[in-house]
Amino acid sequence: MSFGALTPGDLSWEERPSGNGVSRFTADLTTAFGLEQSRARLWRLQPGARGRRHIELVQEEVWVVLEGSLTLLLGEPPERLELGPGGVASAKPGTAIQLRNDGDTDALVFAYGAPPVAGQAELLDDVELA
Repeated sequence: MSFGALTPGDLSWEERPSGNGVSRFTADLTTAFGLEQSRARLWRLQPGARGRRHIELVQEEVWVVLEGSLTLLLGEPPERLELGPGGVASAKPGTAIQLRNDGDTDALVFAYGAPPVAGQAELLDDVELA
């Protein structure tokens, strides 16, 4: 089939480890839609959750905040970027990235990347910004 659609009830959420023990969940849209030229996920981050700080070596990424707020630490040294609902950010390959929910409600984020590679990232140490 050349198209697809999902409703919120169709999503299958998987808990993913977080560096600080606060839960974050992902719904894999790449597999659900059979995407071949890109990758897509929905992320639900509980307050305080953070992803691994890393550098994508070949993939460019785009994030769209659907609910709540998202803190991104981008670049080296890291710069803090705060996004609310409807906010969009992107990063080119070679950019240091970390997604966090520093807010007090869940954040729902659509993440999109191309090309559809996995396992091509360099993991970095976590940082704290004042």
